[in-house]
Amino acid sequence: MGTLIGRYVIEHKLGEGGMGTVYLARSRGGRAVAVKVARPELASDPSFRARFRAEVAAARQVGGFHTAQVVDADPDAEAPWLATAYVPGPTLAALVTDEGPMDEARLRALGAALAEALEAIHACGLVHRDLKPGNIVMAPDGPRVLDFGIARALESTRLTATGSAFGTPGYLAPEQALGEEVTGAADVFALGAVLVAAAGGRPFGEGTPMGLMYRSVHEAPDLASVPESLRGLIGRCLAKDPAERPTPDEILDALGEGEPHPATLVVPAAPAYGPPQGQTPSQGQTPPQGQTPPPGHVLPHVPPQGFGPPQGFGPPGAFAVPPPPSVPPGFVPEFVAADRVSGIVVDGSGVHLQLYGEEVDFGWEEISGVDLLRTRRGRGLRVVVSLHEGGAYTCELDGRRAARVEEWVARLDPVLATFLPRR
Repeated sequence: MGTLIGRYVIEHKLGEGGMGTVYLARSRGGRAVAVKVARPELASDPSFRARFRAEVAAARQVGGFHTAQVVDADPDAEAPWLATAYVPGPTLAALVTDEGPMDEARLRALGAALAEALEAIHACGLVHRDLKPGNIVMAPDGPRVLDFGIARALESTRLTATGSAFGTPGYLAPEQALGEEVTGAADVFALGAVLVAAAGGRPFGEGTPMGLMYRSVHEAPDLASVPESLRGLIGRCLAKDPAERPTPDEILDALGEGEPHPATLVVPAAPAYGPPQGQTPSQGQTPPQGQTPPPGHVLPHVPPQGFGPPQGFGPPGAFAVPPPPSVPPGFVPEFVAADRVSGIVVDGSGVHLQLYGEEVDFGWEEISGVDLLRTRRGRGLRVVVSLHEGGAYTCELDGRRAARVEEWVARLDPVLATFLPRR
């Protein structure tokens, strides 16, 4: 057996980060994680430990499709560590170096993904503070933002030690460079700078860190590499005044986020505890591939094929595990919902999650609780499955409308109550 950090077995070193050494590791169940271990000088700093503890508590609540979720941490260990879902793929910086600048379509997709990631991060009271191409992994299923749970803890240590600004010059907002109050608007500034870099440019040129910070405060950004249709939006992201920058939600609107996804499935309109009146479960038919089922259509459960590492995180569940449930014979209540990338099935055998083509299922005997959390101003539903062994895993569904999310909750709640009665 290799070296253990917490409950994780280290496989090999991935590299060095701002916090310290990053390792690829696996849980006892075989799930891959990236474990970041604090440098000795940070471990000996009480202020770092205090801020790290607070940041990790907030970061564990962050969901969304475009973040590498925090699954575990130990701020009190001799060397504090943080484990996130392992995301294979090159960084954005490496991708642009190898493949060259992105075209307009890819820039729009990247911008929307990063805006959605920031929206999830900011919703939990966090500010990333160091968004840059090196902190973005270009996974096969889309960009993922890293290191949103450690920036403020590192910032407190660096400011105390050197009096200098935390972050990466060239992506630092003016208020960061000047040591002023930092809000989520600083991350929007960095998002704009990241898009310029992905287009092959440098918004504030090259040179020394002090020179880059000076130009970010006093000079207009260079947007020559950016497609004409995106210059207005990116220019607003790079505004000197934080109040003039768009919010992540406004960026999504500007990039066309509001268009519906034809592949979205809706929750069956049948009662949660039985099939539609006059119909037996065997009469439910699966609609042709790519079509949305009509209202009242029952989607029979097909057990997932294959197994993939889900993205996991989360607090203790809100439902307690009872003795093995006594479900009446006949039709078993179930819930089915999906969007273009995620899906969830809850039935008599347990909870089945799907994200970007990867599937995993948990039997009721493994589950200690299930939480339902509304996200993105009520337009998303995050389902967090907590396990007896201590892990917690999530599936986030994009309902597009708050009314649909409320419908999902209304139908899912009684199904969960059948198998996991509330305390």
